[in-house]
Amino acid sequence: MSYPTAQKQELIIEAGRTERQYWRDLWRYRELFYFLAWRDILVRYKQTVIGVAWALIRPFLTMVVFSVVFGKLAKLPSEGVPYPILVFSAMLPWQFFANSLAECSTSLISNSNLISKVYFPRLIVPTSAIVVAFVDFMFSGIILLGLIAWYNFVPSWRVVTLPLFIGIAFAASMGVGLWLASLNVKYRDFRYIVPFIVQFGLYISPVGFSSSIVPEEWRLVYSLNPMVGVIDGFRWAILGSESRLYWPGFILSLGLVGLLFFSGIWYFRRTERTFADVI
Repeated sequence: MSYPTAQKQELIIEAGRTERQYWRDLWRYRELFYFLAWRDILVRYKQTVIGVAWALIRPFLTMVVFSVVFGKLAKLPSEGVPYPILVFSAMLPWQFFANSLAECSTSLISNSNLISKVYFPRLIVPTSAIVVAFVDFMFSGIILLGLIAWYNFVPSWRVVTLPLFIGIAFAASMGVGLWLASLNVKYRDFRYIVPFIVQFGLYISPVGFSSSIVPEEWRLVYSLNPMVGVIDGFRWAILGSESRLYWPGFILSLGLVGLLFFSGIWYFRRTERTFADVI
């Protein structure tokens, strides 16, 4: 009686193979991306009393404080709309940006066991962390809808352009997040720097006030903060004719967002091969 011979399988490791197939592997490992994002969403609100309501409470309380301080006490202009709507239309992109930085900066460290043992495109890890922040962004949008209904405010046709500005906010979050995620692997001091960046950025960005109060001669310099263009774009889309977009500053902010996005990907890819050794 003859038995079939077992076929030998060869594993060929070709130099540079993973480099050439990197972007294709992002699609091949999409299930890992879904798993990491869903896991982080579940862990974020696990064993909390009110669960996802935290995504509503934090921006809502911040909006109340800013509306009282800047709207009632300082009596800053509100561009002809209720001050809470002015503030919250800026709180949406800012909270998304701030949460993305917090999640991205620690994402590689949090998944160190996975990174040091298994091959997959590491870009999946910080990107899935941004998805968690985007889920909070979507929940926070419920508050804006409630404010619009409460004040009987009707957005203009410009609201259809909102997805464009959401994409710009995503690019800004991704660019800065990749820089911080990469740097945090090598220099753990960045976990202390990120909260400072978020806190400081909140006050130098036009979240609690309109950027129109900035003197004209300083508007372009002020737009060196890329979040100025993102926030002004959100207000332009949501507030309609009541909001005017400072186009030179917006174009400058948009260029800086693009620079941060592509340079973040470049630096992440450059340092990615060392993550497993350093982490």
